[in-house]
Amino acid sequence: MSERREVGPRSKEIVARERRYLSPGSQGFSLYAGLAMARGVDCILIDEDGNEYIDFIAGIAVGSIGHCHPHYVEALKRQVERLTFGSFTTESRAKFLDLLASVTPEGLNRIQLFSGGAEAVEAALRLAQAATGKSEVVGFWGGFHGKTAGVMPLLGSDFKHHLGPFTPGRYLSPYADCYRCPLKLRYPDCGIACAEFLRDVIRYQTGGDIGAIIVEPMQGTAGNVIPPEGFLRALQSIAREHGALLLCDEMITGFGRTGAMWGSDHDGVVPDIMTVGKGVGGGFPLAGVISTDDITASKPWSNPSYSSSSYGGNPLASAAGLAALEIIVKEDLVKNAERVGKVMLARLEGMKEKYRCVGEVRGKGLMLGMELVRDRTTKEPLAKTVTQALYQECLRRGLASMSYSPAVRINPPLTIKEDTALAGLGILDEALGVIVREHGLG
Repeated sequence: MSERREVGPRSKEIVARERRYLSPGSQGFSLYAGLAMARGVDCILIDEDGNEYIDFIAGIAVGSIGHCHPHYVEALKRQVERLTFGSFTTESRAKFLDLLASVTPEGLNRIQLFSGGAEAVEAALRLAQAATGKSEVVGFWGGFHGKTAGVMPLLGSDFKHHLGPFTPGRYLSPYADCYRCPLKLRYPDCGIACAEFLRDVIRYQTGGDIGAIIVEPMQGTAGNVIPPEGFLRALQSIAREHGALLLCDEMITGFGRTGAMWGSDHDGVVPDIMTVGKGVGGGFPLAGVISTDDITASKPWSNPSYSSSSYGGNPLASAAGLAALEIIVKEDLVKNAERVGKVMLARLEGMKEKYRCVGEVRGKGLMLGMELVRDRTTKEPLAKTVTQALYQECLRRGLASMSYSPAVRINPPLTIKEDTALAGLGILDEALGVIVREHGLG
């Protein structure tokens, strides 16, 4: 039985001081927790009152190498003493690009760097338009590619309600979420019907000028949804039929998160363009657009300053990216994600057997999900008041997890060891038991 703790006085004081000035609308898991964190060590967070938490959030898949990895810390210390800003070539950027190009899919060896995911996705959409001469884009229900105006219409949820009007020429099609199939079918008997539906979306909703199909190889914000084998291959085929480019948004799935270097690897697909970020920065804001020689030579995208960013690839970002990727490669964190992820998925399957409110568990590598439902037959999600209570119960027992939503997401650092992973799931199990009893979930 894990030890229970409450928010301490030091956290309360710092949070109250911050909230006198912090605008509303910041990260939900931080607001819900009301905790002030003092430091982190690998997969453990430590708050200002000395309480420890196993970190299953990792900054929403940002912290691939854990907190304060010694190699990462030293690399940033060295760089901050030498040069911190500017777009001139630096040795750290040259080394980073060389190492990054060595792990990208074959042919994708041209890289432009940015500071955030939405910024990179918007640049990738401009690249697709430059390369194809066509401006329309199709995305998917449940998709998430950022919150800026250029990508907001491709956000496949009600999050964007009342935030329009939106950029024209953006369309959405059902994603292959087999647990909650939008077409009410069953895989594999459906023959990946959602891909065929995409053809109808293009035929009946667009102007016939599709320049890109943008997709997450596995959807993160929607609940770490894992599509069936063949889905990405079908999308690639449809893109080619229409002279469009396949744009894989690997912000979350890239750099080993799914037990492969790239999420698209699981379906044997090499996209035309990839957007990357999160885990490669190790916590530092860093993102990128990766494509081929021919595509990135397209005008006007390739003109000087047309695809640049003031912060993209700056000396600190490059040092952070180089250090993080060196750790991922040297410590074989891709293999660790695959191995520990399988152990965690088996443990989650046990929870599904134990609790009727667990409708599904799923995952690849250390991108794991759990659906919490009121009824397994109707798949009605648990009320958010219940999942908020689960989140608090996890925190009281020493686990920071994205358990405040009915679609629980588990994204620990790729450095996590099996014993720490199982300890965290043990806390989740205990917390679920409390919630089941208190809310009469059976």
